[in-house]
Amino acid sequence: MPILEYKKSILHYKKAGYGPKILLAFHGFGQDHHAFDILTEEIKEHYTVYAFDLYFHGKSEWRYGEQPLEKAVLTEIISAFLNNNSIKTFSLAGFSLGCRFVLALLEKFSDNVDKIFLLAPDGIRTSFWFTLSTYPLLLRKFFKSTVHHPARFKVIVNTLYKIRLMDKGLLKFVEHQMSTTEKRRRVYYSWVVFRHLKFNAKSLITLINVNKVPVTIVVGVHDRVITASSIKQFTKHLHKVDFNLLQSGHTVLLRDQNLPKLFKA
Repeated sequence: MPILEYKKSILHYKKAGYGPKILLAFHGFGQDHHAFDILTEEIKEHYTVYAFDLYFHGKSEWRYGEQPLEKAVLTEIISAFLNNNSIKTFSLAGFSLGCRFVLALLEKFSDNVDKIFLLAPDGIRTSFWFTLSTYPLLLRKFFKSTVHHPARFKVIVNTLYKIRLMDKGLLKFVEHQMSTTEKRRRVYYSWVVFRHLKFNAKSLITLINVNKVPVTIVVGVHDRVITASSIKQFTKHLHKVDFNLLQSGHTVLLRDQNLPKLFKA
């Protein structure tokens, strides 16, 4: 699988499909580039897909400890990728956490982006868990301690569930993502290192509308992690938006049989 080395970091990606249009794809928590395999197979005649492993996932490596990935650094890395592959224009697709990468790249490459696909998008609104893991420093240290002392975190989520600040679907998702030391470490470092990949919704809306970038947003009806209501305000202000609700939950959205149709439209 091809790699892109940038100083001490390594970004792995897979190239698939043979379509005339280029699609850069970024997966979500706990996945790797294989998350897009089913979709890529269905749209291979329309797109040549470059599916990336996010840092701390798959075979990509971030060798800077807890030093945050800055937007400027991410755009330098992807600029090198685009130059190496002689890519001028492209579309972007992100699932959940991967949408933070899509939005960061959109800020830099809006003139080169044909279309963006935001699938169960994280980043439009800052989630409670993202805030907990990054700010303030005291809470961040406590969150890091749960990597090796998961009982502490379990007390928190169970309490939130009991007082109805977390529903059963989100509880199951969190428990799955925190079920092993390796998973907890990946969650902690992903959230902390990616903490500067955040956005102002009004600025994003202006950027998208001024550049007339078509946006396809997809959310699962049964998704308790990223809900339709959480991005409703953002969506209604976009001029060129195709909003879709699929009969799906969060973790299975990329496997929904109706998803490929949205990329072929």
